[in-house]
Amino acid sequence: MAERNPVVLSTSFPHLISHLLHPSSEADDLSDTFLSGDENGENRTASTSTKNINEINGNWILSPTCPCGLSVGGAGGKGVWGSPGEVYDLEEVDVKDPNYDEAQESCVYEALIPPLEDGDFEKTLTPIVQEYFEHGDTNEVAELLGELNLGPMRSGVPMLAVSLALEAKASHRELTSRLLADLCGPVLTRGDVEKSFDKLLRELPDLVLDTPGAPQLVGQFIARAVMDRILSKSYIEGYKGKVDCEHARAALDRAAVLLRMSMGGLRIDNLWGAGGGQRPVTQLIKEMVLLLKEYLLSGDSQEAERCLRELEVPHFHHEFVYEAIVMVLESKGEKTFKMVLQLLKFLWVSTVITADQMRRGYERVYMDIAEINIDVPRAYFILEQFVDNSFSAGLISERLRDLCPSRGRKRFVSEGDGGRFKLESY
Repeated sequence: MAERNPVVLSTSFPHLISHLLHPSSEADDLSDTFLSGDENGENRTASTSTKNINEINGNWILSPTCPCGLSVGGAGGKGVWGSPGEVYDLEEVDVKDPNYDEAQESCVYEALIPPLEDGDFEKTLTPIVQEYFEHGDTNEVAELLGELNLGPMRSGVPMLAVSLALEAKASHRELTSRLLADLCGPVLTRGDVEKSFDKLLRELPDLVLDTPGAPQLVGQFIARAVMDRILSKSYIEGYKGKVDCEHARAALDRAAVLLRMSMGGLRIDNLWGAGGGQRPVTQLIKEMVLLLKEYLLSGDSQEAERCLRELEVPHFHHEFVYEAIVMVLESKGEKTFKMVLQLLKFLWVSTVITADQMRRGYERVYMDIAEINIDVPRAYFILEQFVDNSFSAGLISERLRDLCPSRGRKRFVSEGDGGRFKLESY
């Protein structure tokens, strides 16, 4: 019988090896000589030397032509993977294959995102906007929205964000304005933003039920959107004579007032500001002056009160009183005089401005009147008139009225004070 060439197999399979080499002499080859041999391999050597089986480092070596199809090292043979590290070429397409389809050669495959259903829109986007209020990263929101197939529901994104911001803090409204500006382009179009604000104006009667100041807030969002150039300048003009809802008219009037103020040189790009204690004094002063100028244009005392409350700086209301009186001194007509007196009366009655803050505001004007008079020659005369009217309206005490400085004469100066006014410290 022809000899069989070896394959490397483990010594733990002696019976299998013997059976493969000599299938016709199974009785002889399946002897347990190997198993019963001593550990030095004496019996192994004797029993295998006649069968052309070599042993290297304890492994049995068979001929490469072994009928089992294995080769030296176990790296070849039909139906096996080959030696480790071997690189296979790309399989060429067989055009004669009966399953070959020529159309598949030019196919381009891509992942399809199913469109978001109407019922899942608010449930999906609300957590995204609320988390944005915490981290303030507009890029992250843009990435998350880019992973959704919003389709025609894109125009609902600004409305949802603004609706959530109406019930949030002023700082969250500022974040919302920034978000809309950053999303316009990568995610939204100006058409989407315009459709969203159209729907907001239509929904104002319902929004007012939960947020009474919604018309004014939506108006501020519109003005900010125009300034950020995500709404056209003609957006408000397009509604003239076409609005029946009083809430929508209030929102559009609010936006128009703010935009007129911006054309006068006032910036409204930081319309919402931040939390009260987080802003520097200079910024608070600018916002109070902005509030006063807006009031003089609109005449809305309630809106002025709301804005002053949102500044969240009750300890700094004396600055508001000071700026209001200085604005009266610098004005050239009686309109500002009467409107500021009316506003201070309104804020006094509503307890937004306390007696202490009112007093400190008047006393600061008393201390600075000499410097103010350099630029405003009639400042002493106007101040005296305003103080008298303030006393008549119940805003200040008689003692505070009597402390008002007068350029032409001394007013109720106590004896022995040398003509100097004794203002309370604050």
